[in-house]
Amino acid sequence: MANVTNQLASSVRSAIKAYFATLDGTNAHNIYQLVLSEIERPLLEIVMEHADNNQSKAAQWLGISRNTLRKLLSKYELS
Repeated sequence: MANVTNQLASSVRSAIKAYFATLDGTNAHNIYQLVLSEIERPLLEIVMEHADNNQSKAAQWLGISRNTLRKLLSKYELS
């Protein structure tokens, strides 16, 4: 599990470094929201797929309430 976590962290680091490299001197803005919005949707898609669209199971895996999951699924039009 630690190796998978390290791979995920490494991928995020690489992506953020690439983002900064493309700024070409312009100021960065709202990086936190940018990263969350880019990661959240695919995370939800994949977790729901592996949970066979079972929201209770997916919410448990994500460590969030089913209500929160439903709101996120609605936000990304995945429900």
